[in-house]
Amino acid sequence: MVYLAVNGKLAALFGVSDPLRKDAAAAVKRLQDDGLTVVMLTGDNEHTAAAVAREVGISEFKAGMTPDDKHAEIERRQAAGEVVGMVGDGINDAPALARANVGFAIGQGTDIAMESAGITLMRGSLHGVATAIELSRATLTNIKQNLVGAFGYNVLCIPIAAGVLYPVTGMLLSPIIAGAAMSLSSITVVSNANRLRLWKPTQQEAV
Repeated sequence: MVYLAVNGKLAALFGVSDPLRKDAAAAVKRLQDDGLTVVMLTGDNEHTAAAVAREVGISEFKAGMTPDDKHAEIERRQAAGEVVGMVGDGINDAPALARANVGFAIGQGTDIAMESAGITLMRGSLHGVATAIELSRATLTNIKQNLVGAFGYNVLCIPIAAGVLYPVTGMLLSPIIAGAAMSLSSITVVSNANRLRLWKPTQQEAV
């Protein structure tokens, strides 16, 4: 709020605010659709915080917070068993970014914020946070698939190669077939991993 006085008397009041990004509400909804709880921690006053939270669709927010308050809030949620990701761009966010399980720094933010965070977004959109989380989930799923495939192959094929079926069938696994099966297993794992190259985010940020 800016006050204008003329000859010592209040003449006008000016309200100044930063405009929200066009894709802010969509990015918040995307995070919520991904199963995340979005909470806004801000140093702004209660009235401003409530207006911003309402506009972007955030139901839980805390206003008037200092850097120590943000850090303490992250600790409190972690102590309650939550896995916390923190998004910030300023010096005031640095302690919380460092404390969070994963810190996301906005690329246009301060150097100390980027140094404190584990991930730095190249752009200023929250869609980058959702994309990073979705990509990490896809990568983890891919790793699990590869582990199941590799262990499943070993559990099935190693006993056969050792002759476990010989008393029943009278046959042993040919070394040539075993070598081909091993190569096929490696090709399967690598091919499955390469599927991530085709992965695309569910939404794109506004330009």
